[in-house]
Amino acid sequence: MDYRKIVEMVPIEKRDTLLNKLVNYVLKSKNIDKMPSGLAKTILHHWQHDSLANDLGLAAILEAAVALESDKTMSLLEEKMQLPDVRKAVRQ
Repeated sequence: MDYRKIVEMVPIEKRDTLLNKLVNYVLKSKNIDKMPSGLAKTILHHWQHDSLANDLGLAAILEAAVALESDKTMSLLEEKMQLPDVRKAVRQ
């Protein structure tokens, strides 16, 4: 699945809110053992370079949130953020 293409489906005005909520899910997750080390390094790289909000950074955070907190992330995308097409793309 290409999370970068999925992120491009998110309207610009919703990206900051989505990013903040996904970061909270990742940071508070008790399923951290499900996080691939390469993905963790990618997120850390984007955080260090203040680029979490760009397409690649948001894609990495989305991928991590799906891996760690899939149900919460799917609910967020469809119900809270009103992004059913994004949710559908993630599920495929």
